[in-house]
Amino acid sequence: MHRVVIVGAGFGGLSAAKALVGKPVDVTIVDQRNFHTFQPMLYEVATAGLESGDVAYPIRVIFGKAPNVRFRFAAVRGVDWERRHVLLEGSDPLAFDSVIVASGATARYFGIPGASEFSFPLYTLTDARRLRDHVLRRLEDADTNPARAAEGPLNFVVVGGGPTGVEVAGALAELLDVAVRHDGFRFDRTTGRIILVDGLDRLLTPFKPSAASYAADTLRGRGIELRLGRMVKLVTDTCVELDDGSQIPTETVVWAGGVTVEKTVASHLGAAVGPNGRLLVEADLSLVGHHDGFAIGDAAAVPWGAGSNEPGKICPQLAQVAIQSGAHAAAQILSRLDGRSTEPFRYHDKGIMATIGRRAAITQFPNGALVRGTLGWLAWLGLHLVYLIGFRNRIVVLVNWSWRYLSWGSGPRVIVGDTIQLADEPVPPMAGRPVPSEPGDSP
Repeated sequence: MHRVVIVGAGFGGLSAAKALVGKPVDVTIVDQRNFHTFQPMLYEVATAGLESGDVAYPIRVIFGKAPNVRFRFAAVRGVDWERRHVLLEGSDPLAFDSVIVASGATARYFGIPGASEFSFPLYTLTDARRLRDHVLRRLEDADTNPARAAEGPLNFVVVGGGPTGVEVAGALAELLDVAVRHDGFRFDRTTGRIILVDGLDRLLTPFKPSAASYAADTLRGRGIELRLGRMVKLVTDTCVELDDGSQIPTETVVWAGGVTVEKTVASHLGAAVGPNGRLLVEADLSLVGHHDGFAIGDAAAVPWGAGSNEPGKICPQLAQVAIQSGAHAAAQILSRLDGRSTEPFRYHDKGIMATIGRRAAITQFPNGALVRGTLGWLAWLGLHLVYLIGFRNRIVVLVNWSWRYLSWGSGPRVIVGDTIQLADEPVPPMAGRPVPSEPGDSP
C-alpha cells in the first residue's frame, strides 16, 4: 500500500487527508498538537469572546471512522529523502512513499529589535491564550491601580493593518467597552487606547480602496487610533517606537504584521525556499528537487496558476489556498498511482472577508462586488460557522455569539495562567509577559 505522510494538521493538512480517505493509500498525519485549530477565530479567544476549546477539535476524532488514516502525535525534525523516512523527535521514523508538507507558518518580525521578545503573535491557540491572560491582567491592573492607567496598561498597540489586525483592534475596543459597562471595572474608559500601526497608507490592501476606507472610518468611529504609513522601529516592554521618532507607551503589542515559514523547516527538509521564506514548488505543487514531496498552504509559495493575469503570481496565505492546495496535492498522488500525469494547480478565488466588530464586516467577491455593514457581518458569521469543525463547536459558538449580541455581554473573561506572586516568593521568568511562542505547526 502506498504510504502518505502529511506533516501538519492545519487547513491544508486536513484537506489533503480528507481527499485520501477511503483511497488505496495508508495516510499518517503528524503534528505536535493533537488538535486542529480554527485560526480565523483565534482573535476571539485572545479577546475573551470564546473559549479555547470552541476553536479546536481533536484530530483523532475527525478521522476516527477513516480506516486508512491514522494520527501520530510528534514533532518532525527532518526528512531523509534517500531512505524515504520522516524523522520524528523521540520516536521511530515514519516510512513514506509520498510526503505532504503542510507545516504552516509563524509570525514574521522583519528583524525589528524587540518585536519577537515583547510582542504577542496570534497564530496558535497557545498564542491566543497567552494574549487573553495578559490583556485581562492589564484590565485588572488598571482597576487596582488607577494612577497607573495613564502610564500604559490600557494602551494596546496592534501592528498590522490586514484582516487579523483589524479584527483584533475592533475586538479589543469592544472588550474595553464591555469591561466598564458590565464587569464592574472602575477605571476611566477614556484612558484606554487602541492604536493600529501599519507601514502602508491604507488598511486591508487585498481589498478595494472603498472597503479599506469603510474599515478605517468604522475603526475610528469606535475610538481606535490609526497610525498608517508608519513603521515600527523598536519594541520594548514599555513602549513602541515608530519611524517618525514618536513613542507609544504600552505593555501590550499584538503582532499581526505578517507570517513566514520557520527557517528550520527548509533546513530540516533540505528544500529550496523563495525570498519570502516559503518552500518552492513546481506547478503541480511538488517540491522543487524532491519528486516525492509536496508543499501546500502557508508553508509553500503556491502558484496562482491559470486564470491569473500576472505570470508567476503567488497565492496569498489564506485558509482557502491551504484547503484547495491540500486537495490538489492529494489528487496528484492518486494520479501517479493510476499511472496518469500530474496537473498544475489552479487557485479558484472565492472572495475575501474581514470583520471589524459588531454589525460591521466586509465581504469582497471575486468580481469585486462588496457587501459590508450588517449584511457583511452576517455573511462572515455564517461562513465561519460552516467551516468550523465539529457540530458541538458550531452550536456553542452560535449560542455565544447570540448571547453576546442580545445582552451586550462578552465571553469567558478568566485568567488561567500564573497566579499573583507574593513579594517574598520567586517570580517565574517573564511572568505576565509574552514568552517565545510555539513554532506554528512547524516540523
